[in-house]
Amino acid sequence: MSPKKIIHRTLNFFRRLLPGWVFQLQHYIEARFAQIIYNSPSKSMLVVGIVGSKGKTTTANILWGILNDPKNPAGLIGTADIQIGDKKVKNSWHKTMPGRWHTQKLLSEMKEAGCKYAILEVPSEAQQNWRHIGINFDIIIFTNVTNEILAVHKNSLELLHKHNKRLLSILYKLKRKKVNDKKFPKTIIANKDSEYYDDYSRYRADKKYSYSTDKESDFKAEDIRSGIENNTFKLGKQNYVLNIPGNINVSNATVAIAAAEIIGLEPKAIAKRLADYSGVPGRMSIIKQGQPFTVVIDYAHEESGLQHLVQWAKDSKKKDANIISLICGQGGGRDIKKRPIMGEIAARYCESVVISNDDVYDDDPQDIIDDIVRGCKKVRPNLKGIYQIQDRRQGIAKALSLAKKDDIVLITGKGNDSSNIVAGVKIPWDEYAVTKEELAKLGYKK
Repeated sequence: MSPKKIIHRTLNFFRRLLPGWVFQLQHYIEARFAQIIYNSPSKSMLVVGIVGSKGKTTTANILWGILNDPKNPAGLIGTADIQIGDKKVKNSWHKTMPGRWHTQKLLSEMKEAGCKYAILEVPSEAQQNWRHIGINFDIIIFTNVTNEILAVHKNSLELLHKHNKRLLSILYKLKRKKVNDKKFPKTIIANKDSEYYDDYSRYRADKKYSYSTDKESDFKAEDIRSGIENNTFKLGKQNYVLNIPGNINVSNATVAIAAAEIIGLEPKAIAKRLADYSGVPGRMSIIKQGQPFTVVIDYAHEESGLQHLVQWAKDSKKKDANIISLICGQGGGRDIKKRPIMGEIAARYCESVVISNDDVYDDDPQDIIDDIVRGCKKVRPNLKGIYQIQDRRQGIAKALSLAKKDDIVLITGKGNDSSNIVAGVKIPWDEYAVTKEELAKLGYKK
């Protein structure tokens, strides 16, 4: 057994013996020490934190695309991307928000690079482990909360909400910074379309704003038109083009635009930068290699994300075209109840469903696949196009091989992740490269 695995198992052993507050105290103290060691780099930048179950990554990346320019570079820490101005840093920690020391170090590097803005995804797990402590946030964006539950929250949605609000509860207490010689107000921007809007927008702040695509709000997107490759919409008097398909992404773009306006950018400048932004790694990414069908890579790893994706495919496809999906379920303490539900969603919309692996950790990969198959069979017991392929590369190859002209192939679960964890071993992975290689094997090399 490797030394790393011995240490991991030893820590897990002590975690079972000692009360949880001991480890939480350790996390908090480390966060404060990291802040001191790196001299509170967040005090030198305008910091935007994004909380919620879905939409954080897309919102963060779109906002970074709008704010970042050579004169006023922006930093970004998130699931799909870490950016220090135009410099890309690999997220090798397999976490949306890295540990306390890593996060403060990255913020320090942003400060040294002259970044004026820092955008951070702040998931509930990170808040539970105090990774947000020692960072002076100025704007908090609340996207939404879906029914995704995690073992780290004892599979409780109530606990997820509790930890997801820690950052909101301290925002007003943080020190105000000067931006353009004026104190910048502590600001909350919340999704009016979310059923939890009232709960998350009730926290104290100097300024509060709402955004939406449905209900009336301070920033409401209207005249939304979705295509197979992009969206167009109107916000206030300004028209916008978003080079990411899927109606749900209009909501993410709307709050990014709202944040940029609140910071001080003009709508015309925002519209130009948004139109120039190519897209979010691993989120509704269309792969073009000369094939006569559409191939989409998307992170969708739970019910809500998959539902939005297949609904987009249904709304976008030509009349006689088929939808083919590769779906999966994670191990390692992830919510097992979602597995059959994801099978149900895929089977309702897709003519073919390939079920493969994704971060199974130490779980039995066939058990995960069996759970998903059960969901497929529940809604379409006679569906013949169900393929069980544990090897992910082979699963992708199978999904692509089934596609005909005008079909839509959805490859879900990994997005821009750089590794796949199987039997406790982290294996390097590149969904884009694998997909393009398998397309080339089919003769599509353009």
